[in-house]
Amino acid sequence: MATVTFYEKPGCANNTRQKKLLAAAGHQVIAKDLLTEDWTATRLRPFFGKLAIRDWFNYSAPAIKLGEIDPEIQSEEEALRLMLENPLLIRRPLMQVGDSLMAGFDQEVVDNWIGLQKTGATPDLESCPRTRAQAGCGHE
Repeated sequence: MATVTFYEKPGCANNTRQKKLLAAAGHQVIAKDLLTEDWTATRLRPFFGKLAIRDWFNYSAPAIKLGEIDPEIQSEEEALRLMLENPLLIRRPLMQVGDSLMAGFDQEVVDNWIGLQKTGATPDLESCPRTRAQAGCGHE
């Protein structure tokens, strides 16, 4: 099984479920705080691979929900600059296994990448289940 370096937002319910799913599949998960990590554009960019720039973003981030930032119109350079200034904008989790990097937790993609235990239907593990009225994770 794989050793997964898992960059998360501590306290995020989905990140907690994602880590449990990885561990249930036999992977070792090394959790790190995405928000306090020392990111640079050069270090962050490879996690997004060939994803469209709009798919680099965490659509639950307050700046996006409030319409302050439109992921659809960002250049690569501008997207990275915004994410370095405000790591809440980064799609989570960021994961690393060896030299292989990934952003987000599409279960089918993760299963094809490193394998996941088949446990039947699993809820959406990328969209934030909390609403603005709920407390706890700081509204992503």
